[in-house]
Amino acid sequence: MLLKRAFPARSFPPDEFLPIIASDMIINPNALLYGDNLDIMPQVKQHSVDLIYLDPPFNSQQSYNMVYSTLTGRPVAEQKVAFADTWSMTDDQVQMLDEMPTLVHRFGIDPIYSELWRTWLMALKDTNPRLLSYLIYMLRRLMEMSVLLKDTGSIYVHCDPTASHYLKVLMDGLFKHSNFRSEIIWKRTTAHSASRRWNDVHDTILFYSKTDKYRWNRVVTPHSAEYLARFKRSDPDGSKWTDDNLTGPGVRNGESGQPWRGFDPTAKGSHWKVSNKAVEGIVGEQVAKTMGTIEKLEVLDGAGLIYWPQKAGANSFPRFKRKVGDGTPIQDVVTDIAALNSQAEERLGYATQKPIALLKRIIEASTNEGETVFDPFCGCGTSVYAAHETGRKWLGCDIAVLAVDIVAKTLYSRYGLQTGEHFEIQGIPLSREGADRLFEHNKGEFQDWAVQLAGGHPLTRKSGDRGIDGILLYKTEEGDRTMVLQVKGGQSITTRDIRDLRGVLERERRADLAGFITLNNPSKGMRGEAIEAGMFTHEGISYPRLQILTIEELLAGKQFKTPTRLGTRISKGQPALPL
Repeated sequence: MLLKRAFPARSFPPDEFLPIIASDMIINPNALLYGDNLDIMPQVKQHSVDLIYLDPPFNSQQSYNMVYSTLTGRPVAEQKVAFADTWSMTDDQVQMLDEMPTLVHRFGIDPIYSELWRTWLMALKDTNPRLLSYLIYMLRRLMEMSVLLKDTGSIYVHCDPTASHYLKVLMDGLFKHSNFRSEIIWKRTTAHSASRRWNDVHDTILFYSKTDKYRWNRVVTPHSAEYLARFKRSDPDGSKWTDDNLTGPGVRNGESGQPWRGFDPTAKGSHWKVSNKAVEGIVGEQVAKTMGTIEKLEVLDGAGLIYWPQKAGANSFPRFKRKVGDGTPIQDVVTDIAALNSQAEERLGYATQKPIALLKRIIEASTNEGETVFDPFCGCGTSVYAAHETGRKWLGCDIAVLAVDIVAKTLYSRYGLQTGEHFEIQGIPLSREGADRLFEHNKGEFQDWAVQLAGGHPLTRKSGDRGIDGILLYKTEEGDRTMVLQVKGGQSITTRDIRDLRGVLERERRADLAGFITLNNPSKGMRGEAIEAGMFTHEGISYPRLQILTIEELLAGKQFKTPTRLGTRISKGQPALPL
């Protein structure tokens, strides 16, 4: 379903909540998808994706906070946890271990891996249950990913050293060991301080193809100055080159040991060593495979790639003219792309955010323009932006409403892309009926969504939240001030809820206003209680200290009355686009 503009709040039919788990869901690129990727992936057409890149939560037992910056550049005091990277076994995961043979059969995996996985996964049950939980979580999702890839497709799994070796065993079974292509090392920092061990400065990216007929494009990086300094000679066309050996040590009895043009490599204990890559560049890969060594030497000479020294004797042997190419083919150790620093223009606040340049390199190597990239853990959207910048289609999925929100707003502010015209958003409620469904499905995500709908920042859900579900910032002559937000769903809202929120407002020293968001219509008594909270005056304008808005009012575009806002948008100058 196409939406009319970025996060519109007014012009939708009454039933536009798109439940990702619906059996008749049609998911087309380009789209942002809200929900658990395990629910979403079965709704994506099988064998339709050219590249899957995922940067899943690592097994680091940390909580990664997504920072919401104000327009003044200062972070919100309390940060919303975008995802908790901590793990514990669930009943569903225990059941999955018992159902391993069935799952292996369903996804066409060699049954031998069923027993292998069960054996070493069960070995972790008592020794490292957190790791076991993480691996089962990943295995189930990697199974779904395996059926989405085209036969020419590839998958890149970004991980850290604490679990990369376990993930590789899983992927060997899912994608076959013969389709393992590379273990890419990305040096993400230049220095790190660790106690009693080597400092960890890299991440690992596992690269597998679906089959041996996978897409691969030649991608190069600029040559270093030291490398270019070796090429001191020039041809009349201006191309620079250096002479290199045309022979290698050791005698051969085949054609590579035969004389050519009066030069016998055997006489000096050598054999002809021809650059197959150079020959393929002249006649093509298939033709080159049919050629013998002497014929290849003739081809190189005919192309002007043989240097004939003028000196007599042993030093007069012909040499290969190695010319400067367009760059160095990408290597499996990446040191030329630095991690994002705190001042990077593309930084959006994720502690684990990856540079767009790294994703562009992966996408350009393994896809062509117009092909589809899928990121099942899209987070702040780096893969989405890289796919857009390289002319690829994309699907980005995340389990956090606010992640989908940030990606959509960044697509608008950075690239001018709008929902409906350039991409879709699926899985987020756009009507009262959709809000009801979200509340029943996941009350925590409903709470976050409602806070964002009001233009505020969700706060971490935890026990003892002191009655505050989110905050909305605004500026006064005394500095930044806060409207505290509270969200209630269900039928059991009463005047007491408003009275309790009024107590929160009286308690919070930096808060002048409070906003109550309700799924159902408030009673006359609740509105009366709110009025009794009085007024707050700023620059001669009075605002009700305690305000009530329903979800339907927010969806219709109504907002809380506050002084000028701070921090509800990603970047300066971006218009207010409520989720």
